[in-house]
This record gives sequence, structure tokens and C-alpha cells, in this order.
Amino acid sequence: MTDRISPGLWRLYVVTDEKASRGRSHLQVAEAAILGGADVLQLRDKEASGGLLYRVALQLRKLTRDANVPFIVNDRLDVALAVGADGVHVGQADLPASVVREIIGPGRILGVSVETVEEAILAEKDGADYLGVGPVFEARGTKPDAGEPLGVDRIALIRRHCRLPIVAIGGIHAGNALKVREAGADAAAVISAIGTADDIAQAARRLKRILDGTDQ
Repeated sequence: MTDRISPGLWRLYVVTDEKASRGRSHLQVAEAAILGGADVLQLRDKEASGGLLYRVALQLRKLTRDANVPFIVNDRLDVALAVGADGVHVGQADLPASVVREIIGPGRILGVSVETVEEAILAEKDGADYLGVGPVFEARGTKPDAGEPLGVDRIALIRRHCRLPIVAIGGIHAGNALKVREAGADAAAVISAIGTADDIAQAARRLKRILDGTDQ
């Protein structure tokens, strides 16, 4: 794994979701987010057919490869492998992380969503490269499957018990992004804070500065 795709170096993790992008496509959001400094891009679409998602993923694979930005596919291991994505992100209801790691091999990134210390420790044991911890703040307005907010204290708790990089997710925006970094998260994953912005690139730049600690 090169430094460029090392999760420990990420700060701004952008998730594309057409249901939270004001009618803009995955590609449009991704192009603007990368222009604004996104460190990693995840394709997330719970409703698209396999064929459609594959075609979209091919577009994003080319974009991210040209921009030297890691490309992660949410949930769909088949699509991730089919387009040569840098990695896949799975939740607790998906294939076990240990099985996913066996399938993708050692060269691709594996992210696992966790809410508890026990889930985090198991994910690390099963070969995860980073943890998606959340929802940190209220996120059910744009992510109906999100649960009750865990709060930033959960980040700090998991940080004390696990060595893997932490990507915080859930209701994160410019007004609270610094809190997740202060709690111990390496990066913040954002959906609506980027996708619904009037100027996506500008919103990404602002968040990146906050997460880097250079926003004065």
C-alpha cells in the first residue's frame, strides 16, 4: 500500500450519493470534490442496479486514477473487483470482513463500519485497514439507515482500544468537523456537507483546511 492510499494519511473522505447531491451525478460530485482536495472517494448507491453501478464505477475509477486519489466502493464487492477499485467498504450486515479480505487479497483497502469497541477489535483482527466509526452526529435526514448518534466520545473510546485509522462519519460538516479530529479520528467522511453545497469544491477546501488544522 503506497503512502498516497494509506488511510492514516487521509483527512477528507468524500462519499458520493445522488440522493444527497441536489440532482448532481456521482461523477459531477466526485470531480468537484477532488478539485477541492478530497483525499479519498467512495461510491455509495443503495438503489442502482449492478449494471448501472458498474458503469458509474468505471467513470469514477478513471477519474480517481487520473487524479491519484484512492477509490472505494461501498458494499458492492463485485463492482469493486470488476472495475479495479482500490478498495471496498463493508458494514456489519455485509460479508464478514475476514471473508472480504480473503477475496480481495492483501493489496486492496478494506474499510469496516463499526459502532462498538468489540466490533472495532474484531475488524482489526479480520484484516481491516481502517474503521468507519459512526454515526457520530445525527445523520438520519440524509442517511435513513443510520442509527442513533454515538457522539465524539465513542471515537475516543475506540481510539484507545484499536490501532487502525479511524474515519468518522455521520452528520459531519464544517461546524463540527474539528471535534471529530480532536476526539482522535484521522479523517471525516462527508456526504451531504459536500453533495448539497452550492459550490462543492469550495466546501471541500474548507473542510480539508479544518481537518488539517490550517483553517484560521
